[in-house]
Amino acid sequence: MTTLKQKFQTQSNIAGAWLSIGHPTVAEVTAKQGFDFVLIDTEHTPLTLETVENMSRAVELADGETETIVRVPSNDPDRIKRVLDIGVAGVMVPMIETAAEARQVVRSVTYPPDGIRGVASGRAAEYGEDFQRYVETADSTITTVVQIETQTGLENARDIAAVDGIDAVFVGPADLSANLGIFGEWDSDRLAAAIDRVVDAGDESDVPVGTFVVDPDDIELRVEQGFDYLIVGKDTSHLSSANERVRNRYEDAVSQSPATSMFED
Repeated sequence: MTTLKQKFQTQSNIAGAWLSIGHPTVAEVTAKQGFDFVLIDTEHTPLTLETVENMSRAVELADGETETIVRVPSNDPDRIKRVLDIGVAGVMVPMIETAAEARQVVRSVTYPPDGIRGVASGRAAEYGEDFQRYVETADSTITTVVQIETQTGLENARDIAAVDGIDAVFVGPADLSANLGIFGEWDSDRLAAAIDRVVDAGDESDVPVGTFVVDPDDIELRVEQGFDYLIVGKDTSHLSSANERVRNRYEDAVSQSPATSMFED
């Protein structure tokens, strides 16, 4: 099977799905739709590591090629280490503003002597049964994604994307627009220019750049902007929009029906 890291190195049009509901069933059903990866968010959710572990298991049980990335809350080596010991395919680290911070991320996902990741025989190493092989191969298979979502990050985008070991860059549109003082102005020329700046930085270093799309009507725009991969939709948004759609359809059908309600006089 082609790993997610290899896909980021050799392919475009990679598709992911955003998960913030902490239940394995949601993860499994999503993985069955054929996404290249699911992103489990632990930055803005109360998800525990145990929950993340069970969601990761569910993705694997979906019997496809979908892999799991976990967004950690911050650039914390200890948190990154514990997430990787679960056995996920990679991590996304938010709020990266300098090349030095990006290098710290790479060191955190890398075993010594090149990095600082602690060695342990956890689930990633099949609880010791695959210990030697995992330690020898993990550095070449783990996917490392960093987020650029501040003005400072924009100013250093080229240097961040050029850091050896960064597999992909992700534009956080909500935080980026807020940091620029234009939160919610999704059609703003300033936001478009900021996005172009990050995409260009990725192109210069042959590093794929992606972003997040909630509204399906925005997919074409993001593709036209030059993004190499997209996280297309979020579990909570899908649930909300689907429920709203069927409720409205039922209400429309009732309002247009010639049948008389049994409760009408």
